[in-house]
Amino acid sequence: MKTIYSEQHRLRDAKTELYGGELVKPFERPSRADMVIKAIGESGLGKIYDPEEFSLDPVLAVHDADFVTFLETVWQEWQKTGYTGEIIANVWPARRMQCRVPCDIEGRVGYYAFAAETSISEGTWEAALAAKDVALTGAQGLLHGESDIFSLCRPPGHHAARDMFGGYCFLNNAAIAAQYLRDNGAERVAILDIDFHHGNGTQDIFYERDDVLYCSLHGDPEDAFPHFLGYANETGSDAGTGYNRNYPMPPGTPFAQWRDSLTDALAHIEKFSPRYLVVSLGVDAFENDPISFFKLKSDDFYTTGQLISELDIPTLFVMEGGYDVAEVGTNVVNVLKGIEA
Repeated sequence: MKTIYSEQHRLRDAKTELYGGELVKPFERPSRADMVIKAIGESGLGKIYDPEEFSLDPVLAVHDADFVTFLETVWQEWQKTGYTGEIIANVWPARRMQCRVPCDIEGRVGYYAFAAETSISEGTWEAALAAKDVALTGAQGLLHGESDIFSLCRPPGHHAARDMFGGYCFLNNAAIAAQYLRDNGAERVAILDIDFHHGNGTQDIFYERDDVLYCSLHGDPEDAFPHFLGYANETGSDAGTGYNRNYPMPPGTPFAQWRDSLTDALAHIEKFSPRYLVVSLGVDAFENDPISFFKLKSDDFYTTGQLISELDIPTLFVMEGGYDVAEVGTNVVNVLKGIEA
């Protein structure tokens, strides 16, 4: 299996995250990708390739143009104000407020953010651009006949909505890749999101469409970030009705229960009969993950890969979460080895 990886991910090295009422070292950090690429190299899974460069056109196919411009320019604008810290949202258009884009940079940050935990630091935009290239290079590989490819994207992407950032995500790598596959001849594409947290951004992008099926296994939003999306009754709207499937699960969920949800999701994907499958590969369902509450063990990720492989659909794995830095590489490799078993 090919792995696509860029050292440019290191440009995203934020120093602050708002967590538990404190500014702490971010859980989403460069060492995550370091541990994954090290494990890939030691696993014998296959060669590691640099990404090709793509224009912004595939990004603009799923993201709002003004939002993309905001991400591209916000760090420079922030600095021009004289602010010396990293960018953290502190105001939002909450209930009964108007959703107008302010002129002031503080207001625009809040307009485009859906959460305050994710700071924007120097190099964030450049790293996000590289991550979308990693995802698109993987998608291009599928179009050229590869059966399975792993795109080691960092920063992750599945929380990035059409015009919002948060949850460590800025550009939605999986959505960009899925749309690219659609725009290059695939009539139907499915996205399976096995990250512990609901991919609110991916749902937002495809919610009214019937050409991209989205299935997400995640912590119940009553108990887990992002809290305000990911309930089971969110099944799509308009043409997309029935093409969005959420599997929220409670604290302490063991693999047996999680596997039942996965089996149901895989059955719906098989019925949908997509040309390609994109897997948002988060491994933060792991029992020791510091910001999650499922109880999957490392061996369970191998079984997960085996179950996905039974679909026999060309699959692009796009890296999302997984914050037990010591074990993130092992858990990712186990999924990929399960695919090739």
